Amino acid sequence: MYCPAHFEESRPEVMLGLIAQHPLATVISSGSSGLVADHIPLLHESEQSTAGKLIGHVARSNPLWQAVQGTEHLLVFQGPSAYVSPNWYASKPESGKVVPTWNYAVVHVHATLAASHDPAHIRAVLEKQTRRQEAEQIRPWALADAPEDFTERLLGLIVGIEFRIVRMQGKWKVSQNQGLANRQGVIAGLQALQRDEASSMADLVQAFAPQTAP
Repeated sequence: MYCPAHFEESRPEVMLGLIAQHPLATVISSGSSGLVADHIPLLHESEQSTAGKLIGHVARSNPLWQAVQGTEHLLVFQGPSAYVSPNWYASKPESGKVVPTWNYAVVHVHATLAASHDPAHIRAVLEKQTRRQEAEQIRPWALADAPEDFTERLLGLIVGIEFRIVRMQGKWKVSQNQGLANRQGVIAGLQALQRDEASSMADLVQAFAPQTAP
């Protein structure tokens, strides 16, 4: 991924934070028919002395898990994104030398794939993912809420997968290349849209302001 230095994000905790908030990964792999992209929610698990792993599951009919074990895949986690209008820049009336752009935050994960057919392991993965995603519910749903025979049948139709992280690359393109007045204009313009994703981007522009204004 092309990433100018002022947009680069290398802190593991920041990249893993984005993954936790936006767990749906675009998993890109290369097969006999060329490049293939799958969309799979994944959960990060920490491990000592490594960057950890991302766990999930796929349908047994999905050929992804049949890839050669240890094959490297590219996982893309997309955070907030928003169009940025030149009208928001304070410098527009001064020189007119402004153009539209698109702000976004994204993490690329290079990881090796392993698959599991062990029902106990798959059940554990489902329980972990469910607890994470149901945490904000008033009455969280649990795997045990479903009839056992129903759950057992479904466990036979899926495969557990885990991606061991080899390396990660983060890019936060959130107006760091703009001066203070222009960044403030972007924040105000995004907030005025009154849309959740635009507001999230406004927060990132504020939070990731460069230490020294260009």
